[in-house]
Amino acid sequence: MATPRGSAERARKSGYASETSMQEVYLPSFVRKKQPILSLSTDHEDYILEPLSLPESPGGISAVEGSPSVPCIFCEEYSPVSEQNQLLKHMIIEHKLVIADVKLVADFRRYALYWKKRFSEQPITDFCCVIRTNSEAALEEQDNYFLLCDALPEDRTLREKLQQQRLRENLEQQQRERNDTDFHGACMFCDKEFTGNRSDLLNHMANDHAFNVGLPDNIVHCEEFLELLQKKLDSLQCLYCEKTFRDKNTLKDHMRKKQHRRINAKNREYDRFYIINYLEFGKTWEEVQSEDDRELLDNQEEDWSGWEEHPVCAVCLFCEKQADTTEKLYAHMEEAHGFDLLNIKAEHGLNFYQQVKLLNFIRREVHQCRCYSCQEKFQLKRELVNHMEETRHITLLPARSMWDQPQYYFPTYENDTLLCTLSDSEDELTAGKQKEDVPVISEDISNIEALKRTSVLNQLLCEEINNGEP
Repeated sequence: MATPRGSAERARKSGYASETSMQEVYLPSFVRKKQPILSLSTDHEDYILEPLSLPESPGGISAVEGSPSVPCIFCEEYSPVSEQNQLLKHMIIEHKLVIADVKLVADFRRYALYWKKRFSEQPITDFCCVIRTNSEAALEEQDNYFLLCDALPEDRTLREKLQQQRLRENLEQQQRERNDTDFHGACMFCDKEFTGNRSDLLNHMANDHAFNVGLPDNIVHCEEFLELLQKKLDSLQCLYCEKTFRDKNTLKDHMRKKQHRRINAKNREYDRFYIINYLEFGKTWEEVQSEDDRELLDNQEEDWSGWEEHPVCAVCLFCEKQADTTEKLYAHMEEAHGFDLLNIKAEHGLNFYQQVKLLNFIRREVHQCRCYSCQEKFQLKRELVNHMEETRHITLLPARSMWDQPQYYFPTYENDTLLCTLSDSEDELTAGKQKEDVPVISEDISNIEALKRTSVLNQLLCEEINNGEP
């Protein structure tokens, strides 16, 4: 089965690198696409048991309190849905199982129950990719991890069914709220009370206070949504920029003057209250909306006047500094920390895959507050960086055998934008070295006959003919 077109390019851009020389990852026949998995190290104490994320805008979906328990797929261990990450850690440590894209599973409890039954019927290797770590060590020191992902048709079908079931349940809930005439609520801005249908309150806040959360018919779990917004206002937090203020009047003035009487669309905490987020498997409202916009523009002439490129927002290897271009980030790392990434790449002749492994290795060591040169550990990241800068260990890379390992193909941070900007072009390998310009002077063509007799090309031709004579 051939690799899908473009998968290699997607792998490069997303930071999940692959090479034909990798022998440590064994895939069943159904797997032919990249899957994000957790990175692992050869030292048991250094396991990173969940995907890491670099600092970015606040968000995330809050867990529902009082949720039912979720079983471990292999044993009798149970955890509440609100502590799902603890159960995932348990399955990694105790059972060596990694579930890819777990955040896209619509109902993790039903998902776990299904696979608990299936794994009791057939061996796990019938379903999962096998990832061997520490492959160069003795056999007894090697570990096999199992990756369960939607590249398996059965897993994808299950995820889609759970998604459809969740959509159906939320549509039914939305319809009940549309028809509900017993709603009771107060305006968050003027304390005016409304009874009857929820649309009366939402339309009042939009028309009288310019606070628009969208059409009432697009919202589900409306009472929970309004309670969440009221709770944020009671804690003196702006709903848009999410800054906290000293008193209620200051907050109101800020939201009015800054036109912040709206919610932060980037905050994933609000996603569960909009029906658009339940429509398609594995897609957010932004992706669905962008597809709709593209369909509307299909028959129109392309207009790029409003094009705005999204900033890179890559994060420094050694501190929390972010930059909107890689050039600025490279300059920051060189000036602030003495780490010249382009020079290191050129000096060691690193190709794309080696750059990926080196960056993931450095991310891992810095995350664990360990100097990658002398292996000394520190309590705080700041202490580590000070040590590396003072001893100049920051530019002293360890032996290639330490970081040129298969486990560093996988990102230490799942949203590491710096990996997406890497290149193995020859131009960058010679960064900082300007090529010598060679002047080109054209011949005078005002006298064609004279040019034919004196042309360099004519002389070369004559020499070639004379050399060919016996």
